Amino acid sequence: MILAQLTHFASHTAANLAFIFDEEQAVNFSPMGLWDHMGVLARIIACILFAESIWSLAVMIDRYLYFSAARKQSREFAPKVAGALKDSKLEEAIKIADRNKKSHLAEVVTAGLQEFRSSGGAPTEDTIASSGRALERAEAIVHAKLKRGLAVLATIGATAPFVGLLGTVIGILNAFQQIATQKTSGIGAVAGGISEALVTTAAGLFVAIPAVMAFNYFTGRVEAFDVEMDNSSSELIDYFIKQSHKR
Repeated sequence: MILAQLTHFASHTAANLAFIFDEEQAVNFSPMGLWDHMGVLARIIACILFAESIWSLAVMIDRYLYFSAARKQSREFAPKVAGALKDSKLEEAIKIADRNKKSHLAEVVTAGLQEFRSSGGAPTEDTIASSGRALERAEAIVHAKLKRGLAVLATIGATAPFVGLLGTVIGILNAFQQIATQKTSGIGAVAGGISEALVTTAAGLFVAIPAVMAFNYFTGRVEAFDVEMDNSSSELIDYFIKQSHKR
C-alpha cells in the first residue's frame, strides 16, 4: 500500500517537473528573447538605462582626457614660469602661460600676472591686492571647469539603481497581470516576469557602480588640483611681495 502511494507520488511529481521544464523552455532567456518578452514600460526603462550608461561613459572619457592634459601641461609649465619670474621676465612668463592653455595652473597664474601688468607692474600694496582677487576669481572659474560633468555622474550613480528597481516592479506586475488575464500559464509568466525584473535590476547596478566609482575618483583629482592652484596663487603673491621689498 505504502509502496503504491510512493509510486503514485513519484509519477505525479515527475509529471509536474516535466510540465515546469517545458514551460521554462518556452521562455527565451537570451538578450533578444528577454527584450521581446518585456512590456512597453520595461523597454522604456531599459532604454533610459542604456542612455545613462552612454552619457556616463562620455563624461568619464571627457574628464579623463581633460585631467590628463591639465596634469601634463602643468608639469611642463611650472618650472618654466618659475624660471622666468626668477629672472623678473614678466612678459615671458605670461607668454609661457598662454602656450599652456589646458593647464589649470597656467589659467590661474595668467590671471594674476595680467592683473599685475595692467596695474603698471609696480608691486604696490593695491597692485598685489588686485592681483590676489584676480587669482581668486580665476581659481573659482577653473574649479567650475574641472567639476563639469561630475554632477551627471553623481546623478546617474544615485538614480540608476532606482530606475532598475522600477523595472523590477513593472516586470513583476506584468507577470501577475498575465496570470490574472490567463494569457499564459503561471510558470511561464512568473519565469518571464522574474527574468525581466532581474535584467533591469542588474542593468541599473551595472550603470550605477562605474558612475559612482568614477565620480569619487574625479572628485579626488579635482581636490588635488584645487590644492595645487591654491599653492601657486600663494607663491605668486609671495613673489609680488618680495618684489615690493626690493624697491
